[in-house]
Amino acid sequence: MTPFVYTAPAARVVFGSGTRAALADEIRTLSCARVLILSTPPQRNDAAQLAADIGDLAAGIFNEAAMHTPVDVTERAVARAQELAADCVVAIGGGSSVGLAKAIALNTDLPQIVLPTTYAGSEATSILGQTAGNEKRTLRSPKVQPEVIIYDVDLTLTLSVHQTVVSGMNAIAHAIEALYAQDGNPVTSILAEEAIRCFARSLPKLVASPGDRDARSDALYAAWLCGTCLNAVSMGLHHKLCHTLGGMFDLPHAETHTVILPHATAYNAPAAQDAMRRAARALGADDTAAGLFDLASRLGAPTALSSLGLKRADLDVAASAAVKTPYPNPRPLALSAIRELLDNAFEGVRPASSADGETRHA
Repeated sequence: MTPFVYTAPAARVVFGSGTRAALADEIRTLSCARVLILSTPPQRNDAAQLAADIGDLAAGIFNEAAMHTPVDVTERAVARAQELAADCVVAIGGGSSVGLAKAIALNTDLPQIVLPTTYAGSEATSILGQTAGNEKRTLRSPKVQPEVIIYDVDLTLTLSVHQTVVSGMNAIAHAIEALYAQDGNPVTSILAEEAIRCFARSLPKLVASPGDRDARSDALYAAWLCGTCLNAVSMGLHHKLCHTLGGMFDLPHAETHTVILPHATAYNAPAAQDAMRRAARALGADDTAAGLFDLASRLGAPTALSSLGLKRADLDVAASAAVKTPYPNPRPLALSAIRELLDNAFEGVRPASSADGETRHA
């Protein structure tokens, strides 16, 4: 047995159907009575419904959460929380709302309750990415770990097919990187395989039948597993590239993860062959990188950075930024190789690995 360290997250998880009804009780369990509810602008009605559900416990609503957690939005939200004398924040939505809750907690120490409506998985982590100017910076702190996660399968039933697919692929990235993380361990590896397997099974079903409750439950469970993995290990090349592209060029978060994942996986394949065998087995594919690309294609997800609004002229800048202060990664980062990776991702080239482990593109 290889020595390892595993730190279990401290969050309380409430999982099921109709579990949003437990929100008021969870607020009281935290000894809170003045809640600021957070959402993005499109989910303001969901926030309003939560406020109605909890009655006098709702102190107010802030519905300006935005992708990549801009610092200026956080400053307005903190001011709103202080104005209302809020003693708790409740976030409903995906990574944007959850990220804002974390940023408020970082600045105020207010407890958090989150109700995810996508499969991002970030709610299960003590990781926060914030954007100021054109740079996205990531930190880890126990202060940003939500105290309570309420997973309600019902809240995901109206998630669009597109968001279902890309948020699911985003979550799979957490599991893939957990399998080759330098501080990985047997616990996270088991969780990662199970998560990949659940998503590979559930996402195609949800494309065919978005209202499939069993598939929705599997996907939400898999998202929690992926977030739990990410919370326990270091991020690698995949997340570094996505943070670089998102922060510098304001690319859509989940879509960028979806496009980059097969290519970052192919880059690392020669240096992480055991991880690739485990991931391929969970995907039901012969090769992990090609299997991820094929899964995204079958699901109708984007497979090229060019389709997300990135310009070819941006690739050199992105490659140079990505190799600066790199995250721990099984294969060292070489500027020319990263530039080639980004070019393939820009074009949407299908990656594959040859039998001897040398990466190529088909």
